[in-house]
Amino acid sequence: MEGAAAAAVDSSAWAVRGFDVRVDRPLVLGVINLTPDSFSDGGIFADPGAALARAERMFEDGADLVDVGGESTRPGAGSVDSTEEWSRIGPVVEALALRGIPVSVDTTKADVAQRAVDGGAAVLNDVSGLRHDPGLADVAAGSGSGLIVMHMRGTPRTMQNDVEYDDLVGEVRDALALSMQVACDRGCSPEQLVVDPGIGFGKSTEGNLELIAGIGRLLDLARPILVGASRKSFIGAILDVPVEQRMEGTIAACLSALERGARLFRVHDVLPVRRALDVAWAIRSSGTPGQAT
Repeated sequence: MEGAAAAAVDSSAWAVRGFDVRVDRPLVLGVINLTPDSFSDGGIFADPGAALARAERMFEDGADLVDVGGESTRPGAGSVDSTEEWSRIGPVVEALALRGIPVSVDTTKADVAQRAVDGGAAVLNDVSGLRHDPGLADVAAGSGSGLIVMHMRGTPRTMQNDVEYDDLVGEVRDALALSMQVACDRGCSPEQLVVDPGIGFGKSTEGNLELIAGIGRLLDLARPILVGASRKSFIGAILDVPVEQRMEGTIAACLSALERGARLFRVHDVLPVRRALDVAWAIRSSGTPGQAT
């Protein structure tokens, strides 16, 4: 994925099975956590009926995909086994797929990923960047699903133990390039891939700000960039507000990332972020024809 090979890839194309997706405008992923211990909404949507209603509302509010997770990735979180993870998310994934709503499944396990694509999921979202279970890339390759690879140092349990970097953005960029190479070596096409620098995953407050400010350095990966800053603790640290009061900070982080080249945004508050991104994109697109890239 270096040099001429990367240049040959259409960075606005995203190969997602069953859906025609082009990342030539901001895309929004609505977050549904089916966990009892998520940092933001743990336990609220544990009931499949409540989760399904929330997901349908997100889609109506402008989400391009709904991202469903059954294992918390908050700092310090432990793991759950595959059976428990799938029991949490399976009914919602299958119900949303039957309704024609594009579903992304947040998992690091190949066996959960396989059940997800069998159940109709269009995208796999791996916060470990294929480090936990590289076989997840085999599932993406075999199914043609989109694949999001994220940077995280360590695991959710350990990631905040070491947040010092010599060159944060450079190290994140190199790690994402390696994840992309693993995916391609296991049969994925580059067009299936989206990269996520991992805001809040093994980074300090200052590191998160540096990472958003430096997103432009990731553009030479020639893949769409996803940012997941929604309600994260760095926003709370800056504004001194609890998690439920971080919507304005989330919007600011998303707009800053948009201007620096990010095109996908994973958020809890779909409607206000969708509206803010649409206005910012309209302004960006109103200059010289063809200038918005």
